[in-house]
Amino acid sequence: MNLASQSGDAGGNQLLFANFNQDITSLAVGTKSGYKFFSLSSVDKLEQIYECMDTEDVCIVERLFSSSLVAIVSLKAPRKLKVCHFKKGTEICNYSYSNTILAVKLNRQRLIVCLEESLYIHNIRDMKVLHTIRETPPNPSGLCALSISNDNCYLAYPGSATIGEVQVFDTVNLRAANMIPAHDSPLAALAFDASGTKLATASEKGTVIRVFSIPEGQKLFEFRRGVKRCVSICSLAFSMEGLYLSASSNTETVHIFKLETQKEKYVPAEEPTTWGGYLGKVLMASTTYLPSQVTEMFTQGRAFATVRLPFCGHKNICALAVIQKIPRLLVAAADGYLYLYNLDPQEGGECTLMKQHSQS
Repeated sequence: MNLASQSGDAGGNQLLFANFNQDITSLAVGTKSGYKFFSLSSVDKLEQIYECMDTEDVCIVERLFSSSLVAIVSLKAPRKLKVCHFKKGTEICNYSYSNTILAVKLNRQRLIVCLEESLYIHNIRDMKVLHTIRETPPNPSGLCALSISNDNCYLAYPGSATIGEVQVFDTVNLRAANMIPAHDSPLAALAFDASGTKLATASEKGTVIRVFSIPEGQKLFEFRRGVKRCVSICSLAFSMEGLYLSASSNTETVHIFKLETQKEKYVPAEEPTTWGGYLGKVLMASTTYLPSQVTEMFTQGRAFATVRLPFCGHKNICALAVIQKIPRLLVAAADGYLYLYNLDPQEGGECTLMKQHSQS
């Protein structure tokens, strides 16, 4: 979550950037005075692992899993990437690019640098540039996603600035893998699951979230976030085992969807005993001849669980993690706080706020 592009700070705090590492074991925070890492091993306390005060205005800070490798970009030199060993306090290398760095993504094989109209693919072992994807459609928000899997090491980025096309690129074999026509409107969010075999997408309309198989691009799931209003989706995040998908936006609601097929949900058919049950049966039966838009609304999955945030309008990033053996939803927000909620994996419903920690 890069807040550097926002005019003024939310709540007047020092926060410029916040993001979770690849396995949701730590939180990285960039501020006007440096950057910090916090451990996510406990709900009750947000333990600071490390703090660096020698780089001002840190607008991007990305840590590689739980290692000491960190990639940093400062507003003071927005075209320059520094790769450091934070425990030793040493700089491994630095690279300068032709334009402002909008996003940096890491996995154990690749480091991706996203500029507005190009993407650089580095080998993380020696930081050599392996490939450059030039003349990409304008991508001013730096939207892209990198799979954390070694086996399915894919990069996803917008294939168009006017419609929701996703380009999928194989970063190991350095070739285009697929183009997925995901939405009618331009893309707003992308996220891979941990295995790199599923990709979640949302458009600028924000009403429908889709999940595609990778690299085939087959639509696996479609979830409806809401009907009434278009919203800006801030982030999408799968749980580590890939069963749940969370979606946060500029509203106060975070939606959590369960990725189960109709087959898994199947219950032996019985004659409905209530008027609601009867109506439901009639409606589902009628989807065979209703207009396609209406049919789509009946077949789209609804949220399994929801979170009501104590704010609205702040940029934020969400994650799903198991902390102290319980599934949790984490939200790091531009108001300077990290919110932790409990998720009931059986019943879903509204999640309970367990703790609110300051990121400063």
